[in-house]
Amino acid sequence: MSQHILVVEDEIVTRAKLVGYFENEGYRVSEAENGEQMHAIIAEQQIDLVMLDINLPGEDGLLLTRALRSKSDIGIILVTGRTDSIDRIVGLEMGADDYVTKPFELRELLVRVKNLLWRMSLADKAKELALEEQSEDNVIRFGEWTFDINRRALSRNDEPVKLTKAEYELLVAFSSYPNTVLSRERILNMISHRVDAPNDRTIDVLIRRMRAKMEVDPKNPQIFVTVHGEGYMFAGD
Repeated sequence: MSQHILVVEDEIVTRAKLVGYFENEGYRVSEAENGEQMHAIIAEQQIDLVMLDINLPGEDGLLLTRALRSKSDIGIILVTGRTDSIDRIVGLEMGADDYVTKPFELRELLVRVKNLLWRMSLADKAKELALEEQSEDNVIRFGEWTFDINRRALSRNDEPVKLTKAEYELLVAFSSYPNTVLSRERILNMISHRVDAPNDRTIDVLIRRMRAKMEVDPKNPQIFVTVHGEGYMFAGD
């Protein structure tokens, strides 16, 4: 069964061009012109990846990204006509996996779609195999925290803390190498949600989110420690 892409774009010519192009490439494609239509389609159908324009009427693409990521592991590629890098950084913080700036080459967008879907599929298969091989009691405890890898559950003093897919993958990566400095590139290769772009901020954004959730004082981190010039270290005892 072909993978299902949802194009969310209010400009009808651009939307038609994207839908036609990806249908010709063998994908199943649905389309929406605003957030309301997007949510309706996702509620009724299985969508693998959303191609989401930032400049939409009503709720913009950044707010829609945050809403999607709060309840779904769906792939998200932001499409923006703005040149301001702040939009892209905020998009990553909201949970987007990649972005492309207008005007874009359709072939470049196709490569990004293929890469993201491939990484998501690869990561899912790897985790499934790993979980099959792991024992039922694969639970990591550090300080007040308990991380049950098999159940994808993090809790502090038995109080559950919600993790996104990317945050879960990051914690798996770090807890596999405690007290070891990991470079950004190495961490990127251990998770599926990454952006193939220069000046990639994905890991910094994820670390900042994890510190906000887990550190007593995020500005003075004791669990996710920055090692300047090298990367990050998981210091949970």
